[in-house]
Amino acid sequence: MADDLTAPGAHAAPGGPTAPGGPTTLTAPPSDAATPGAASPARDAMTAAAWLTLVAVLIADGLDLIDSTVTNVAAPSIAAELGGGPGLVKWLGAAYSLSLGSLLVVGGRLGDRLGQRRVFLGAMAAFLAASAMAGFAVSPAMILVARVLQGAAGAMLIPQGMAIMTRSFSPSALRVAFSAFGPMLGIFGVGGPLLGGFLIDADLFGLGWRPVFLVNLVLGGVGLALGSRYVPRLPGDPDVRIDLTAAVLLAASVFGLLFGLIEASDGGWSAGPVVALGAGAALFAGFVRRQATSPDPLVAPSLLAKRSFTSGLVAGLLIFAAFTGLMYVISLFLQLGLDYSPGRAAVNLLPLTAGIIVASGISMAVGARLGRLMVLGGLVLTMAGGAGLLVLVSAHGLDQVGWHLAVATFVIGMGAGACFASIFATALGDVSADEAGAASGSLSAIQQVAAGIGSAAVTSVFFAAAHLGQAQAMVRSLAVVLVICTVCLAAVPLLPRRAAELEH
Repeated sequence: MADDLTAPGAHAAPGGPTAPGGPTTLTAPPSDAATPGAASPARDAMTAAAWLTLVAVLIADGLDLIDSTVTNVAAPSIAAELGGGPGLVKWLGAAYSLSLGSLLVVGGRLGDRLGQRRVFLGAMAAFLAASAMAGFAVSPAMILVARVLQGAAGAMLIPQGMAIMTRSFSPSALRVAFSAFGPMLGIFGVGGPLLGGFLIDADLFGLGWRPVFLVNLVLGGVGLALGSRYVPRLPGDPDVRIDLTAAVLLAASVFGLLFGLIEASDGGWSAGPVVALGAGAALFAGFVRRQATSPDPLVAPSLLAKRSFTSGLVAGLLIFAAFTGLMYVISLFLQLGLDYSPGRAAVNLLPLTAGIIVASGISMAVGARLGRLMVLGGLVLTMAGGAGLLVLVSAHGLDQVGWHLAVATFVIGMGAGACFASIFATALGDVSADEAGAASGSLSAIQQVAAGIGSAAVTSVFFAAAHLGQAQAMVRSLAVVLVICTVCLAAVPLLPRRAAELEH
């Protein structure tokens, strides 16, 4: 059973679900399992084939980062053309993240069973097809279906990259690859909102927001060509089992819970939202029961028995939901409240991005020693920056001073970066080596689900209060985020004192 090759690599995502130094796969020892005659980069040093394999993997992860963050700045423009109103804005990000998060562990298992190269290439092609569907969407329903399909393809695509490298790169080549991974993914993370904002402002060929998704065809086409030529043929393991029943129960339960919350925030607690929430809760109970009885559970029962790990799951869910929602509504406030163009809004998100990158770098250097103290510091910084932004908006309304916004968002970014880079490594502090791969995959899936919940739930608060004015809507959204961060503080003492010592 190749259960320990299921998690994606660390990401950096301003306004999105992931960040530098975030959930990290604890890798299996490299092997030279490539099919004889195939292009295999397993060498003592990084060969040209190894570098090009790394580029293909980076493009795959970069596409995920771009598409998980690009709707932060593109959503108002998309909703203005296609209709759908606030509901479409909420679901554009949530549909992608929830689909990806619900299927992420299944994607890793599928690669183990069928072979990572085969799944990587198939998922890349599916991602490009879904991107084309999004770019040419003519209705809210069509673009939401496309976003779900993008997320599903991403869930199949992302886990394969790390598994490909750990199975075909030598230890020395892996060290070189991982040293390039963080900075490059940081660039992709920063580039998502910026690229989206500038493409919309440029209005290429009169297409408006559509190039935001169509650009994937160029980047992904390069990745697909490189993958077809250089990714080695790694054999699958037909003994790997995938519990599809558990996967379906989990995905359906998350959808039911989130749908109920969104519909209730828009139209009140009518029969529809109540039924959806009840169904979601029942399906989740079914998932938990299935986990306890399945011979091949998606999450090992021994992991859930660890208080520190389950505390990390809960804290990670709340932290990423709060941060993702906050980053989303800041972008909405800049465009809908301050009347910034998408490009200007993207530029004004740079201080937040800079804060994430700076704090992530610090955390990667000292986070293993500080453990849960780094998580605590990140929460405190976020609450300080969020409180400062709340006071600023309350006092000045829509008459903002640019540098005040920059300072507040930079502090929020510092807090986010500290938490992103340390929460899951800390949650893995008491996890044994043979459980590490499955644990990191589970944490990564929770991260993606949290991103979907946060982007939908916090924006629901924003739009529910919009009739009071954009400033008041922002104040209420910030208040909700501060409450969530306060709740997170209660989980910090339950985390391990020290973070896991990760190989890379």
